Amino acid sequence: MSVPPPDPAGTLPRTTGPLKNRLPIYIGAGVATIAAYYFYNAGGDASVARKKMKQDASRASASIRDELPHRGTENKTSAEESMAKAGSAIDSTVRDGKSRITEGQHKLEETKDKTGKAIMSKIDEADLKIESESSKAKGGIGSWFGSK
Repeated sequence: MSVPPPDPAGTLPRTTGPLKNRLPIYIGAGVATIAAYYFYNAGGDASVARKKMKQDASRASASIRDELPHRGTENKTSAEESMAKAGSAIDSTVRDGKSRITEGQHKLEETKDKTGKAIMSKIDEADLKIESESSKAKGGIGSWFGSK
């Protein structure tokens, strides 16, 4: 198969059309099949087929209506249980988080206290060393000038 020549504007012509939505065709085929079923069972009489179709539709509607209230309460109860479980899970997660935060604060306080004590002891050691060295230096300089 050869590619058709480009048109004067320089673009190739479309060889395929846009994608088609086939849902209406499937729905129409389903409706036609259902109508044919009722028409066939009625022996070709359209009024009998219509009555039978209405009877089946009302029966299906009644069974669905009977089923819905039961499912509604069941779903409501299930939803309430799920929400309760989710709420308790959230509460336990919050409790765990709070306890971890408290534990972290205690560890931080302990570390701060230990670090503060260590820093103060090093400062005190350095201060004592400076004082002792300065007293030695003072004594050495005083000996130059005749002081004791």
